[in-house]
Amino acid sequence: MSEFRVEKDSMGEVQVPANAYYSAQTQRAVENFPISGWTLPPALVHAMGWVKYACAIANRDLGKLTGTGKNPLNDDQVKALLDACIEVREGKMDGEFPIDVFQTGSGTSSNMNVNEVISNRAIEIIGGDRLAAAKPIHPNDHVNMGQSTNDTFPTAIHVAVAMQIKSNLIPALTKLHKALDEKAKAWDKIIKIGRTHLMDATPLRLGQEFGGFARQIALSIKRAEIALESVLELPVGGTAVGTGINTHPQFSEKVCAALAEGLDIPFIEAVDHFEANANRDGLVQCHGELKTIATTLFGLANSIRWLGSGPRCGFFEVILPDRQPGSSIMPGKVNPVMSESMMQASAKVVGNDGCMSLCGAAGGNFQLNIMMPIMGHTVLESIHLLANSCNAFVDFCIDGLEANEEKCNAAVEQSLSMCTSLNPLIGYDKAAKMAKDAFKSGKTIRELAEEQGEIKPAELKDALDPWKMTFPHE
Repeated sequence: MSEFRVEKDSMGEVQVPANAYYSAQTQRAVENFPISGWTLPPALVHAMGWVKYACAIANRDLGKLTGTGKNPLNDDQVKALLDACIEVREGKMDGEFPIDVFQTGSGTSSNMNVNEVISNRAIEIIGGDRLAAAKPIHPNDHVNMGQSTNDTFPTAIHVAVAMQIKSNLIPALTKLHKALDEKAKAWDKIIKIGRTHLMDATPLRLGQEFGGFARQIALSIKRAEIALESVLELPVGGTAVGTGINTHPQFSEKVCAALAEGLDIPFIEAVDHFEANANRDGLVQCHGELKTIATTLFGLANSIRWLGSGPRCGFFEVILPDRQPGSSIMPGKVNPVMSESMMQASAKVVGNDGCMSLCGAAGGNFQLNIMMPIMGHTVLESIHLLANSCNAFVDFCIDGLEANEEKCNAAVEQSLSMCTSLNPLIGYDKAAKMAKDAFKSGKTIRELAEEQGEIKPAELKDALDPWKMTFPHE
């Protein structure tokens, strides 16, 4: 068999790999965009399968596929079309989507790639010759019926993003929150010194510190939910410019209903199709929430990295699990690799937000944003990085994290900020002088206060009780 077959489109002949399910338009795009080697994320391809399936359901139920228009389908052909869509959404055709992300800005090349694959696979399912020039289940007339790339491709991005946030990011953040909350409860009796500006501060409990971390992640879960909500309006039904030309009036509503039912995500028709086609503000908002989550994760990972520093010359208030040798020259050195991994992933997401903002602001002109493929790729990459980082951080760091209670306790008495609790007894100015004198002499606040004798022993003992410093009281 020849390595290639010859196909024709409106521009003429093109050589297509002999066994490919895609056709001429896909091959032209492969040849036109040898840019990065990055193809569409599988999640976006699968979402395209979902969208095409929902569109076919709507067109079937509205009588469009089997109606009196050009080349109406019979029931078996409609079923084959739906079955082919299912195979795409389930990932069974993943090898058939070779187009580079950096392509036509509307995603037309990838939309046609999906249309061609579904068309040829559906023809094959009903026993036809998928390589024949005549297409009884046509990529444009049937698979793309009532659609334009301009509304279906952004719809697929929204669907993919919502699916990934729901199934991957929110569960990963929930897992991280649970792990941190468990540590907070287990370590509630361990007193340690606080730090502000990286300098010694008043005492707190290790459980309180980790409770604060857990709350940060609880808020991150809420931000992920807001990110999901920002992509629930779907542009499908607007077709080329938002007018809905060549589309049944009920098409959009039925497509959104099919997607909502199939994915258990409350998708709705865009309130205004001209807005929904023209810009990608929902995606920009969505990624803004992801960026905020990334900054939270960066800070969390960095704080735990500092808390585990040492083991002899750092804080070493928590003991990080040993994951791998840390140096090619220093034997026995172990590094906080999981924190560093999460920090790098978070930094990438923060950087991605710049790409999303520029694409959203500058990419939309009049009735279309022409930066959609890279926006889809970028937001899905960010979700992937955040979710995987959270899962790995729990599995390989938080779950095995241990409290170094001895080290936590040792620093408390040495802190000059212990003098803070003496303010009500001797005033701020005297307490500040005591802190300076203690630092110069090498004595603790307690030792110096006992020597000076200005505070009664019972009052001093009560004031310098570290436990009482960890909560408000009269």
